[in-house]
Amino acid sequence: MELRPGVREKIKRLMDKGVDLPNPFTLDIGDEVDADRISGKGVRIYPGCRIYGATTVISSGAALGREGPVTVEDCQIGPGAELRGGYFTKSVFLEKSSMGLGAQVREACILEEEAGGAHCVGLKQTILFPFVTLGSLINFCDCLMAGGTSRKNHSEVGSSYIHFNFTPDGDKSTASLIGDVPRGVMLNQAPIFLGGQGGMVGPLRMGFGNVVSAGSILRRDFTGSGQLLYGKSHHETIADFVPGGYPRLPRVVGNNILFMASLAALEQWYIHVRQPFFRLQELGELVYRGALEKIAMARAERFSRLEAMAARLPVTDGGTQAAAAFESARREVREKVRDLRTLMTDEGALKAGVEERDRFLGGLEKQRAKGAGYIEVIQGLPADVSQAGTRWLDLVIDGLKQRSEALLPSLEMFKA
Repeated sequence: MELRPGVREKIKRLMDKGVDLPNPFTLDIGDEVDADRISGKGVRIYPGCRIYGATTVISSGAALGREGPVTVEDCQIGPGAELRGGYFTKSVFLEKSSMGLGAQVREACILEEEAGGAHCVGLKQTILFPFVTLGSLINFCDCLMAGGTSRKNHSEVGSSYIHFNFTPDGDKSTASLIGDVPRGVMLNQAPIFLGGQGGMVGPLRMGFGNVVSAGSILRRDFTGSGQLLYGKSHHETIADFVPGGYPRLPRVVGNNILFMASLAALEQWYIHVRQPFFRLQELGELVYRGALEKIAMARAERFSRLEAMAARLPVTDGGTQAAAAFESARREVREKVRDLRTLMTDEGALKAGVEERDRFLGGLEKQRAKGAGYIEVIQGLPADVSQAGTRWLDLVIDGLKQRSEALLPSLEMFKA
């Protein structure tokens, strides 16, 4: 089959730039793809790949399709990233990140430096901090995972793991925080290990340094650290299913608020800390803008999912005093949850901790002047500087949490 004229012209242009195309006649490239967004420095695109999307970026040293055909659509791929086989759309892959054969990475994912997965991994709305590693045959949507200090000391998810992100009521207000943003970005925390053949029921929170035994299904938060966890097995039972019951509504809403606040903190980190590092890379500004877009997409997803859940909360007649109080909390969520969109993006709230931020940025600039890359600079920061950065991001998150709790005061009485 003869290539379309536009494809031939783009392939020739890529080859003239230095892109390595072992079999160029097997490449399909969309008319909308901007060849100027594909580096000619060390990029290798193996046979059978497809490149689509006006916002697609492929940086120097990236490799596509070594293990099988790759389809890329509106992704921003950083230096040295390797997508070995599968489908990738509307996501960002930072320096030296990688995914194996059979991957399906859908919208609003960010894989930071040296993060990656083996074969047959499904991701959507998921953010992996540097070094986080996923095994094979994994479904890990709607998560943020941090922890670890290197490729030899990294947070890991064992093979055949599932993040359960769809409730019996049909909603997905279930995003889970494995680690956290304020400590995780400092790249100095103990890794988290989630044993294979297991899973977690979102929304769930997990502290750093925890090890979860293989085969465990987690159904509650574990915010401590340095623990060996065994998930409790469920015995066979039959009970009435109450649609929209949500007996743990405060925890579900609270964990969603914390996740959205964490995304706001991560956005501030990208704006104030990561941006100068991107500018040092060819096409780095485009990758940076893509990452900010994915954070915004993730936040919009969480808003919409929480709003959809609130709309499903049933109206009851109260009955007992306790039931009446719980109905008051439900009504509050139904009526006010949309206001979280405005609250979580308020510029004033996002400027919380500005003194700690400026103290941190001053120390960061001294370290950055030494000329190292992002990972080396962050890990080389003095302890007091890292602590100032963590306090800054904590203040951003805490401020948003407090404002959210003021918006939904009835939930306070039900907190565990």
